[in-house]
Amino acid sequence: MKVVLGVTGSIAAYKACEIVRLLVKRGDDVRVVMTAHAREFVTPLTFQTLSRNPVECDMFASPQGWKPEHVSLADDADIVLVVPATANILAKMAHGIADDLLSATLLATKAPIVVAPAMNSGMWENQATQANVASLASRGVRFVAPGEGELACGTSGRGRMAEPVEVVAACKVS
Repeated sequence: MKVVLGVTGSIAAYKACEIVRLLVKRGDDVRVVMTAHAREFVTPLTFQTLSRNPVECDMFASPQGWKPEHVSLADDADIVLVVPATANILAKMAHGIADDLLSATLLATKAPIVVAPAMNSGMWENQATQANVASLASRGVRFVAPGEGELACGTSGRGRMAEPVEVVAACKVS
């Protein structure tokens, strides 16, 4: 299966490394797209090594073929997975904002989309985030719900990204 894996800027980005490893281990072809904020937490080289594919980061880089990269990624995906899915990317998805390579790919794809949210519990419980989640779910986006526990900000609550094994199990084309 061809998996486009979008990585966004959250401390939980380290879990995306294990998700790539597990997807490759099961035989999936993984193409990683990183936001600028994701690159503050994990480097493209890490994902390139784990996925055995180039990592895409720039909306305006020269495309490898004749199609713009976001269209190529969107068309080639059997499934698109976003981990960690921050409040920012959920808002962009809900409102059709396409201002970087990942958000443009998400808007262009016809493939199933699976997201694993990760954020502070206040952000997760915020009415705006919950409205975005409801809107996306009504459009068929599948969620791997965040768990409850200790968060990177030092508090405890709902918002902790699901464990990699759970996320990979949710990556099935139905």
